[in-house]
Amino acid sequence: MIIISVMLPRRPVLAARTTTRRGGRPIAAFARPFTLPFTRPRAIRLAAACGAALLLSGCAGSPGQEPAESSAGTSRNVETAEPAELRAPKPRLAYGYEGGIGVLDAATLEPVADVELDGYNRISPAGDGRHVLVAADDSFRVLDAGVWTERHGDHGHSYAAQPALTDHAFEASKPGHVVRHAGRTVLFSDGSGKVESFESAALGELSEDGLPETITYTAPEAHHGVAVELEDGKLLVTAGDEDARNAVVLLGPAAGSGPKETSSDRKEILSSPNCPGVHGEAVAGENAVIFGCEDGMLVFKDGRFSKISSPDAYGRMGNQAGSPASPVVLGDYKVDKDAVLERPTRISLVNTDTKVLKLVELGTSYSFRSLGRGPAGEALVLGTDGALHVLNPVTGTTVSTVPVVAAWQEPEAWQDPRPTLYVQGSTAYVTEPATRKIHAVDLKSGKTVRTATLAHTPDELSGVTG
Repeated sequence: MIIISVMLPRRPVLAARTTTRRGGRPIAAFARPFTLPFTRPRAIRLAAACGAALLLSGCAGSPGQEPAESSAGTSRNVETAEPAELRAPKPRLAYGYEGGIGVLDAATLEPVADVELDGYNRISPAGDGRHVLVAADDSFRVLDAGVWTERHGDHGHSYAAQPALTDHAFEASKPGHVVRHAGRTVLFSDGSGKVESFESAALGELSEDGLPETITYTAPEAHHGVAVELEDGKLLVTAGDEDARNAVVLLGPAAGSGPKETSSDRKEILSSPNCPGVHGEAVAGENAVIFGCEDGMLVFKDGRFSKISSPDAYGRMGNQAGSPASPVVLGDYKVDKDAVLERPTRISLVNTDTKVLKLVELGTSYSFRSLGRGPAGEALVLGTDGALHVLNPVTGTTVSTVPVVAAWQEPEAWQDPRPTLYVQGSTAYVTEPATRKIHAVDLKSGKTVRTATLAHTPDELSGVTG
């Protein structure tokens, strides 16, 4: 096999132009992209299974019913020409590793590209089906996964191109949570308390129009927080400071349009009951938004807050997974406030319709990257026993248990790689850092249908639908 390495020249991040806000202080705004969207030397390695043109048109077959193993560690470095039109959308996966981000074909698990990027990089879907946001250094960088669909009335045209880490970035001090809801994407900066939101679909026009217009709100105090923008433009945002977080506030829509930089641009409408240690969010069903507390779960629904309390004085549900197909939220459940690392074996199921909390004993521990939801709202938990546990979210009964990886133990440092669950459609993807493997589980059949060996030890896992 011939391997050709292409190292792109060093290019600076796009220079920012300045506009003026109240008080005459400058704020940064980004210019349009230029041709090569890269900011530092890095190789882009593309899979060589059938050459660049055939790769983009999808030469590999779909997963079969029996597990098939491929190597995602062998790749060739090439450059691609114009985007190739596809018969249908072609989802891709992105996984973080020490020193970069790998992009895979979601159907075959074959490598598509490898983007070198120093540092510990956290990745999240941007919400437009094409881009991934990378929380790195002092910004949310925009990674173009290279697949998208252009809608034309009752049909669409799908395309594939070379993935690229663009020169576009949303400035952020300690970039944190990324939330997608009601067609809006919201970014939270832990170091400043800045909340920046934009229309998710508008990011798809990045190459033509640059970064989309954003609306910005700044919390009174910087903290590790999260925010959700509702369909009517109102904003749910956590309240706290560097020492404590204890509530969620409902704010009115931003006045006017364009960048907003002061908290006075949104008026407080409602404040929640006490929610000590508020962390994380999820959306259940059509319109219930929840936040995890150290003593229960906070629910915002039909314009009101309500609190569902834990049966224990300290019963933390700080990590959650919601589904539009179910009113029930899946959460973790921890009871040891003083533990350096608690390895819980119970999960929480909170019904936002009935306001009932159900605790379910799994018989195995799990981590904060173990929670997911199936296409019909199934509750999915990746246990340290190596199995994917599928539960009925309403009754809490186990529907099936699918062995996927070898038994593992959660590492003490939350940044260290561990088996991670990511769900796209009816496929659950599970990484196995110990062996550098990734597995695809068909949730309909309950079988592992494909396994691949990766070029790097995987950490976080995300993806785009194309």
